[in-house]
Amino acid sequence: MTQHVSPPRDAAGKAPAADRPPAWRGLRARVDIRTLSLLGVLAVLVVVGGVTKPDEFLDTHNLQLVLTQASIIGVVTVGMTFVITSGGIDLSVGAIVALSSVWATTVATQEYGFAGILFTAVLVGLGCGLVNGLLIAYGGLVPFIATLAMLASARGLALQITDGSTQIVTVDGILNLGERDSYVLGIPPLVMVFAIVTLLGWFVLNRTTFGRRTVAVGGNAEAARLAGIDVRRQRLYLYLLSGLCCGIAAFLLIVLSGSGQNTNGNLYELDAIAAAIIGGTLLTGGRGTITGSVLGVLIFTTITNIFALNNLQSDVQQIAKGAIIVAAVLVQRRTANTA
Repeated sequence: MTQHVSPPRDAAGKAPAADRPPAWRGLRARVDIRTLSLLGVLAVLVVVGGVTKPDEFLDTHNLQLVLTQASIIGVVTVGMTFVITSGGIDLSVGAIVALSSVWATTVATQEYGFAGILFTAVLVGLGCGLVNGLLIAYGGLVPFIATLAMLASARGLALQITDGSTQIVTVDGILNLGERDSYVLGIPPLVMVFAIVTLLGWFVLNRTTFGRRTVAVGGNAEAARLAGIDVRRQRLYLYLLSGLCCGIAAFLLIVLSGSGQNTNGNLYELDAIAAAIIGGTLLTGGRGTITGSVLGVLIFTTITNIFALNNLQSDVQQIAKGAIIVAAVLVQRRTANTA
């Protein structure tokens, strides 16, 4: 007598369709569509820039400038992507960049040369990230409040150090990095650093246990804790990572401008958050994409460059950025509802 074997059924008691594709394929398709959409927007902007100012926008020096400017905020955005993916926020990144840049360009620091400036910028960034992480992970403060306090404190300390004046860099090793003679195959050193940070960020978020824990904490912190993840320690590491990225960005800004100012990094927090959002990182946490964030940075930097070349007012530029952010959030909500 032949025994009848029932087909496997899902949690709802329904037998899966034989031709139903695995869930991961649908997720991959959505990611590909999102990335292609961002690439399409970037391509349209390049066409607009090429049509409105063909001789200036498509000039090699201008394209190098766009990538160089994108590199600084791009490094900050990589760190911000990790923080937002975990369900947090960091409003202090711009102020940390300012504090790191002025602390690293004081006369006393410059006496230690190239290494002293780099070490100080990174160390100050890590120190600020450590304070943020301790206040949030172990002090129980809401990320919005803790990082807002750091924003005010770091800006105030940067102003106190500089006394409102610009600190000029006199170290030749720093100044030479900003010269065209230091370009490798036409690529500025700052862009190369940005590329390295991006690749490392993508690898850590997508291919390591640290990245999986970050996503898990952002998706459901309590479930992550029950699964054995030290949520508080993970959050501390994430704000340390954000601070590290700010320190690196401050050093790149020093190289680009040849100075340190307390106004450096103004509104970097908004640009980094906006770039991460339009790139596909969820503000509620649980999903992040380094590739999308980098494309978001390139889109915003290209918009700024096009507006500058066409002598358009900055308020119109801000309106355009705001419209893009709103559109990106609406797309996120629609994607989440149909997922």
